[in-house]
Amino acid sequence: MTQPLAGRVAVVTGGAGGIGRVIIAALREMGATAVSLDLAEPQPCDVRDDASVAAAIERVVHDHKRLDIAIHAAGIARDGVVWKLTLDDWDAVQQVNLRGAFSLLRHSIPAMRRAGGGRIVLIGSINGSRGKLGTSAYSASKAGLLGLAKSVSREVGRFGILVNVVEPGWVETPMSERVPQTIKDAAIAETLLGQLVEPQDVASAVAFLCGPGARRITGQILRVDAGQYL
Repeated sequence: MTQPLAGRVAVVTGGAGGIGRVIIAALREMGATAVSLDLAEPQPCDVRDDASVAAAIERVVHDHKRLDIAIHAAGIARDGVVWKLTLDDWDAVQQVNLRGAFSLLRHSIPAMRRAGGGRIVLIGSINGSRGKLGTSAYSASKAGLLGLAKSVSREVGRFGILVNVVEPGWVETPMSERVPQTIKDAAIAETLLGQLVEPQDVASAVAFLCGPGARRITGQILRVDAGQYL
């Protein structure tokens, strides 16, 4: 089996999560050395803490001599209509979902420049493009990833660094299994395929954007949602 990412080094925030674990496995299958950056790891990384992210990236570059791929899969949600949402919940979501992405990029890009290029993929959500009742904090954070990716793609394209967003619909994860069945059924009804997305679907999209077939794709949104956005 060919391994188009052989010799490449990747980091994945939220690598211990339901989506992050599968992304790491997909990148490793393509030959990359993929390192999880997560609170649950033996050497934890807290994406809310810029110094923690900086230390994690420095450690990866020290250990592996380069960095080629950065995936921001860390994410949390705090749902509630806006007049009932607390400021603490709003801030918590922005710190992980959006500020965490910013910290990852600002510390990864210098290493990618030294390596001669790289790929960055941010895991967004269709709710960042369409919004959804009760998800103002989450949707705003994911919408922020779109502006971040488009702006940064303009800044780093000349260095051979590509920046894109994967926007999943509802993904079948252990976390989503705790949601009431009525809400899950409503999400299925929104899809065109009558099926929800699985983590492997998201990982396959990430792997494509990190591979040779996506060498001319940057500043784009790739929706993996079984038609749910439509």
